[in-house]
Amino acid sequence: MDKKNAQAAAAKHPLSWIPEFFILTDHRIRSQARLLGSAVVVGVVTGVAAVLFTIACQVVIFLALQVGAGYTSKPPAGEHFPSWLESPPAWMPQPRADFQPWLLLLIPTVGGALCGILVFSLAPEAEGHGTDAVIAAYHDRKGFIRYRVPVVKTFASALTIGTGGSGGPEGPITQIGAGFGYFLASVLRFSPADRRVLMAAGMGAGIAAILRAPLAGALFAAEVLYWSPEFEPEVLMPAGLASVASYCTLGCFFQDGWRPLFDTPNLVFNNPWQLGPYLLLAVCMILLAAVYTRSFYGFTHLFHRAPIPRWVKPAIGAGLTGATALALFFGFEAAGFGNRYVLSVLSFGYGALQGALDGSVQQAVNNHALAAAAVLLAVALGKIATTGLTIGSGGSGGVFSPSIVIGGCGGAALGLVVKVVLGGVGLPQVAPEPAAFALVGMAGFFAAAAKTPFSILVIVSEMTGNYNLILPTVFVCTVAFLFSDRQSLYQNQVMSRALSPAHQGAYVREVLTGLQVRLFLDPHWEGPVLHPEEPATSVAGRFGGADHDILPVVEANRTYLGVVSLEEIFLATRATNAGPLLLTADLMRTDVTPLRPEDGLDRAMELFAESDLLALPVVDEVSKRVVGVVKRHDVAGDYLRRLHEPKSMILKGAARAKR
Repeated sequence: MDKKNAQAAAAKHPLSWIPEFFILTDHRIRSQARLLGSAVVVGVVTGVAAVLFTIACQVVIFLALQVGAGYTSKPPAGEHFPSWLESPPAWMPQPRADFQPWLLLLIPTVGGALCGILVFSLAPEAEGHGTDAVIAAYHDRKGFIRYRVPVVKTFASALTIGTGGSGGPEGPITQIGAGFGYFLASVLRFSPADRRVLMAAGMGAGIAAILRAPLAGALFAAEVLYWSPEFEPEVLMPAGLASVASYCTLGCFFQDGWRPLFDTPNLVFNNPWQLGPYLLLAVCMILLAAVYTRSFYGFTHLFHRAPIPRWVKPAIGAGLTGATALALFFGFEAAGFGNRYVLSVLSFGYGALQGALDGSVQQAVNNHALAAAAVLLAVALGKIATTGLTIGSGGSGGVFSPSIVIGGCGGAALGLVVKVVLGGVGLPQVAPEPAAFALVGMAGFFAAAAKTPFSILVIVSEMTGNYNLILPTVFVCTVAFLFSDRQSLYQNQVMSRALSPAHQGAYVREVLTGLQVRLFLDPHWEGPVLHPEEPATSVAGRFGGADHDILPVVEANRTYLGVVSLEEIFLATRATNAGPLLLTADLMRTDVTPLRPEDGLDRAMELFAESDLLALPVVDEVSKRVVGVVKRHDVAGDYLRRLHEPKSMILKGAARAKR
């Protein structure tokens, strides 16, 4: 009693929680210290890589587009060229004073050709958008990424995007971050599970740095792996630390690195009737996303089937990208609404998106709402075509940045039309601002196209620094995700954790937990058995009626001794000299652990793998008698059936099994 009273008194002491706190903290940190510390290192390296990649893209844009063609696109408000590029010294090449639009046909073609030579001679897996390759590595290759891929991806993407090819920086930087995550995990000899996590953390760190979105980087890394509303929970903490480290690293190098990428006006939501126009926006984003994903992979399959050298294809795709931009440019010039915003179908395309958010696109056409809507819609549809041509042909670049340009410009175009229509019928207060439609459209479009409704909500909020439209953004993202089709921009996403090869073993155990071997036993089983003294040549025919590949060997009272496999019997009967002299006891395996009726099916799967047999005997724990034989494919079939049943049915089956 004295000891119990002392413990009770200690429990009531106001500082009694301190030892427990340190014990819990030590347990939580010690088990993940190496992984979390490595995630910080991955974040720092990815941040440095983001800085170098951004500068590489800016240098190529300066030399190819500004010096070469005299074309300068409007950057987002939160990103500027280094001072030595904005005002280059006399010894550097100077931007061309006269704009030569026809060179926008030649320059992307040359950039595509250089990219094709680099990629297909050194690392073919660096083609296309890098995020999908990282998703495939996570699910199917235990996080494996060749070391040369991030290096090749850096130069190939800078050449593609910098010369005018339509793509984004996030795909390359996610592959670079993931590649270093895999490299570090391999050097430190991490387990395959931790290697995958560190690779995903590198992917999140890349998003955090390049898009100025640290929270979204962690969420994106955990959500983008699946096209259903599932997360990878073990990725969140390492990806969170890696994202913070990469974002801070970028901010230390760029003076604008701490501010959002885009500037937006003061946008608010204060009228629930505006959800009607936002619902229309969600429907339009669903349709636009379906066009985007199908055209993107349509171009990809078309180029893959084309009977021409692989390295030539990116040049053709980039050349057609330049031709699309010129067609739009001269088309709007002829219509009398000429402005360079339509050329945002090239490269990043951020200029038109920033113009949609701050209203400068409308100002460029003398505030003519429908003309501005036509320009923005042309950018959205043109960006769909040029991204498919550039990346689908084998060029290197991301698909996220083109997606937000498409969604933002398409949303702003719809917003301008809605404002004109509702203003004409006397309901201007119900119409959201076109800039609000642009911001919410960015999120809704990507939620439908990439099946990431939650992370894109945070990404757009952090990229724009605007959190006042959370309510309509949640509404549009949810509707867009729920009613979008199954076609995803990332084809290597899987439906759920249960179907991911990365979690196959864990889900076998989870689904089979609580189910016992007795489910497969016949209470009146009298199957064939062997005795140790039987000649091996005389028992081959016994397997025909057994319907499985092993037979238990028993004593006279059916007490278990071992098993004999059909393969052993077959080999024995083929031995012309020793075959007639062999007994069953000579071929019997005694190292096989039999199943028990009360064993769980997860334990059964372990024993099947351990014994490398397709069937195992079942032995009563008390009498040691053989009471049946269970086949491996029966257990596997039951697993697959239960995996696709509703959870309630699985629980009922487990309850019946326990009874």
